[in-house]
Amino acid sequence: MVKKTHTFKFGELFCGPGGIGLAAKLARVETTDGGVYQFSHVWATDYDEDSCNTYRHNLLSDKPHAVICEDIRHLDLDRLAEIEPNVDVLAFGFPCNDFSLLGERKGMNGRYGPLYKYCVKALKRFRPQWFFAENVGGLNSNDGRALKVILQEFAGEGYVLHPHLYKFEQYGVPQTRHRIVIIGIRSDLNVTFEPPAPTLRNGEFVSVSEALRNIPPEAPNQERTRHARHVVERLKYIGWGENAFDAAERMPERLRLNVQGAKLSNIYRRLHPEKPSYTITGSGGGGTHVYHWDEPRALTNRERARLQTFPDDYFFCGSKESVRRQIGMAVPPKGAQAILEAVLKAFAGVPYESVPSNLRHLLDDATSQVDQIRLALTAGATIDWSRV
Repeated sequence: MVKKTHTFKFGELFCGPGGIGLAAKLARVETTDGGVYQFSHVWATDYDEDSCNTYRHNLLSDKPHAVICEDIRHLDLDRLAEIEPNVDVLAFGFPCNDFSLLGERKGMNGRYGPLYKYCVKALKRFRPQWFFAENVGGLNSNDGRALKVILQEFAGEGYVLHPHLYKFEQYGVPQTRHRIVIIGIRSDLNVTFEPPAPTLRNGEFVSVSEALRNIPPEAPNQERTRHARHVVERLKYIGWGENAFDAAERMPERLRLNVQGAKLSNIYRRLHPEKPSYTITGSGGGGTHVYHWDEPRALTNRERARLQTFPDDYFFCGSKESVRRQIGMAVPPKGAQAILEAVLKAFAGVPYESVPSNLRHLLDDATSQVDQIRLALTAGATIDWSRV
């Protein structure tokens, strides 16, 4: 019997170097009758040229024109539609800078906060069967006000939403990376979905030393950082899992950092080989490169990519600094794959172990407000949108 293949056409906004895209390439679900559920990449877009080149090289080398490099604020969505108008799945890891717990946390008032509106615009334009939206855990700060606004707009487009705060170290990622993922399924499809249960339980995890074992010498993106002599000397005083402030009393005065209120920071923080890494970010200045537990140096980009679960043959384009940013901003493919395959199973009717959404209370608040607005508009009321 010939296997029946169900292929979802996959489009991506804010694609970065392809963390979600690689997860989609790897995701595959088989049914008991031999059917296959999978994805096919049709187009992607991002504003960063190096990220676009990385995506082309690894995921769309057969049709490089399908990766459009342009600021989403100026992109005509018809250019994407000319490549493929019928998109089944829309993915977007919309920029997280203004919601990050490590940044200034400007939220909706920052430069990047309002960019989710272009995702809403794309949902209107393409009407995909479902979407995958990712952002930082900080989106849930301030009683989830920003997240509720975003959920309201997504729900208003006719999607049943499933937001969840995932701790990716529970899904085999060797890194404490906590991200909100919203799965939205078009309400007319009547597909039931719940977040997939963690694949690691009872405190299990993948350690840094396990993750960085046996990197082939020929693997790309392994350039080392050239440190100043005092940086190397400072690192020698810092123990496993410690930062520059934990070890300050052991250091000579000339090596100590005079920074107020930063004792819990990742500045010159060395990894602990027997634990997952702390969160890999796109920054690198001021002692934030992520530092080896044994050797007095920053990790190479290939080591950082390992902690993000990219395979060794995944080539990142651009300068060493550009590659560092790309890797840090990416979604870990292994974590995204677990979620994408759960959605495929939901569409295929394949049972899987799940957990209740841990953001259900915010969703209920958001959708309740959407319903109230709809009723008010139906009754002819005028809405003060500035207060919504």
